[in-house]
Amino acid sequence: MIVYIAAAACAVGVVLIASRLVRRTPGVDDPDPDGPTTAHTGAMLSALFLLAFAIAVVVPWTTSDSARSNTYTESQAIAEAYWAASRLRPPDAQHVQRALRAYVDLVRGPEWKLMKDGELSHRGWTDLDRLRRDVIALRTGDDEEVKEARSTVLLHLGEISAARRQRAMDARTSPPAGLLIITVLTGIVVVLLPFLAGARPRGMTLVPLALMGSLLAAGAYLTIDISHVFTGALAVGPDAFTTLAADLQRIAGGG
Repeated sequence: MIVYIAAAACAVGVVLIASRLVRRTPGVDDPDPDGPTTAHTGAMLSALFLLAFAIAVVVPWTTSDSARSNTYTESQAIAEAYWAASRLRPPDAQHVQRALRAYVDLVRGPEWKLMKDGELSHRGWTDLDRLRRDVIALRTGDDEEVKEARSTVLLHLGEISAARRQRAMDARTSPPAGLLIITVLTGIVVVLLPFLAGARPRGMTLVPLALMGSLLAAGAYLTIDISHVFTGALAVGPDAFTTLAADLQRIAGGG
């Protein structure tokens, strides 16, 4: 942030120096609100606002799509681990499947609320690590099918852990604060530019100005509202895990 402020201060200094140097050369004064200086400044400010606004919308949108896709990847890995566990010996299969169902209930319930604050529950990590240790410790004897089933379950547990780490990173991801600040500030300056240039809108001329101001305010609010993956208008919901919970119940019932 300090670097951004320093860059802005340098730009102001360049403008002041340039204005003093230009005074010594022949030219035409430009005091009019609709003069070339205001027109050039307005165009550049509008372009800057559109650039910042586009980045502030596209980046969260892309991140949200990626995070939503990752939730389905994680849920699919859980389903595959659940199916693979059914090939273990009955007591072991029941233990693993019960742990997977508990993990799904945790994720789509208490943990999803924590992700709105950019965090994942410690219990989720603990339960997943404990389940992996339990599977590693399973006694398979000389039964090749059970050995293969245990290896497959461990493989899918690794996929679940990887998807969970990605979900943790998605929960902490947001656009740079400076980008949102620039979007809001340029929007405000674009609205106030006619007044800063010396214009005094009256009557019906205030209508389009007010309309533009309201739309810019709505756009600026949108960039803040969608800046987090698991909150706001583009929030990723626990749909993948809610559907998975129903599927696991169906599988457990032999459906």
